[in-house]
Amino acid sequence: MGLLAHISKFGYYLAALLERTSIRMVDIIVAPTVTKLGPDAVGAVLVTGSHGGIYPGRLAIGAGVRAAIFHDAGLGRDQAGIGSLALLDGFGIAAAAVASDSARIGDTADMLARGRVSRANRAAMALGVAPGMACADAAERLKAADHRTAEMPHGDELRLVLRHPRPIVLIDSAAMVDPVADIGAIVVTGSHGGLVGGAPAMALRVDGFAGVFNDAGIGIDEAGVGRLPALDARGIAGLTVAAASARIGEARSTFEDGIISRVNATAEARGARIGTPLRPLLERWASL
Repeated sequence: MGLLAHISKFGYYLAALLERTSIRMVDIIVAPTVTKLGPDAVGAVLVTGSHGGIYPGRLAIGAGVRAAIFHDAGLGRDQAGIGSLALLDGFGIAAAAVASDSARIGDTADMLARGRVSRANRAAMALGVAPGMACADAAERLKAADHRTAEMPHGDELRLVLRHPRPIVLIDSAAMVDPVADIGAIVVTGSHGGLVGGAPAMALRVDGFAGVFNDAGIGIDEAGVGRLPALDARGIAGLTVAAASARIGEARSTFEDGIISRVNATAEARGARIGTPLRPLLERWASL
């Protein structure tokens, strides 16, 4: 056999070997928030500290991920904390969520270290991902997922300003805050109350009068209310509403349905009380 034939035969076997081992070449990337994904997300398995609601799911699809693991945010009202799993399943994209009582929301290192899967969609279950599985093991299994791409599904994320002497700003994601227009406002979000990536500056990216979040079931280490002390240090009233009372990812539900579950010292000094409806309090603050 000539040299060229040997080279050709070697190339064939090398290609076959790479095809069989391609699962090992898929990246696992981590992102404390799904709102900050870059080009490295394309074709990768994503582990994100974001809740598994519809909006984060849309962003994951738009980023071109191969598969995704979210935080289940305590499941919450209408199981909104895992709404993205069915959404991604509709596109054939494998997805799972980590239990709030196993790992801190917003903390991907903790999710990989001790997180346990609470829910998985059909595409993920077909790859062997199941409730109780370690997050790190699930991410490895998801490397075998087919890479299915799609345009980001249409969404109607809310940004609504209710005009009062002090405005109430409703935003489905804290990432939608306006760092100029929302100064001094009461900012009501659909986002979880965890401290994203452990960074105090991320608690609220504007000097508002108040910031309101979903408590994501509070969860292990009370991570779902981690923003509140950081807001206290800035003199901003911080509150969460119970995940069981309002759908995570929906600011309107936070405002209209939310029952206050935790408050910081600044909010308490301004009259906020645990176990009471959120809306009357905010309307009173807005009239000041």
